Amino acid sequence: MEVVLSIAGSDSSAGAGIQQDLKTITALGCYGATVITAITSQNTMGVQHVMPVPGHVVSSQMESVFTDLDVKAVKIGMIPNREVAERIVARLRNNPCKYVVYDPVMISTSGARLMTEDCIDYVQRELMPLCTLVTPNIPEADVLDLRALQEAGVAYLVKGGHADGEMMNDTLCLADGGRQVYSSQRIITANLHGTGCTLSSAIATYLAKGTSLTESVLLAKEYIKKAILAGRHLGVGHGNGPLWF
Repeated sequence: MEVVLSIAGSDSSAGAGIQQDLKTITALGCYGATVITAITSQNTMGVQHVMPVPGHVVSSQMESVFTDLDVKAVKIGMIPNREVAERIVARLRNNPCKYVVYDPVMISTSGARLMTEDCIDYVQRELMPLCTLVTPNIPEADVLDLRALQEAGVAYLVKGGHADGEMMNDTLCLADGGRQVYSSQRIITANLHGTGCTLSSAIATYLAKGTSLTESVLLAKEYIKKAILAGRHLGVGHGNGPLWF
């Protein structure tokens, strides 16, 4: 049983963040552990409040996990501020993990800012070079220096969901300069809450199971397609509903 650690925020409606990561990791056959970086009050209508977890508490959680569990892969999601980012970087440097997938959650789908401005530059300089894969959406990719990532030996997957058109194109750029495009038919649905969390945690889980990066992305894309289709008529909440499995 491979262990996948999710370092992310808590979603009170359980459609994204830590809760969604755990569902995905479990559904794909690995054991999920967690480090909570922020507690959010949110539902399918949006994010109402965010309370960052103090940095020393984040460190303590990571210490508890890494000193006992054999973590094969790490998925990182919401990092609310630089203090938390610094604690994560320090621990990953002390406990290098074979696979680290970072979903740079900066702004929620509903428009709520989930990362302070001074944190963005820090995670790009200090955290992202420690990663195997970074998975920005198009608005996040516009903020990040993706060429610097590639030069640091980090692959990145630009998710194409924000682009117009019937087809969605996710572009994987490998550290060696290789590129692979994953095209899929856009699924028309109002229930897409937690898609980024699901995709990144699925990729981390497949990597933990020994699958190559390109194949992990492909399998994660197939998994999320099924999850979106299953969630179309779930009927949970009154807004952007969750996925299902």
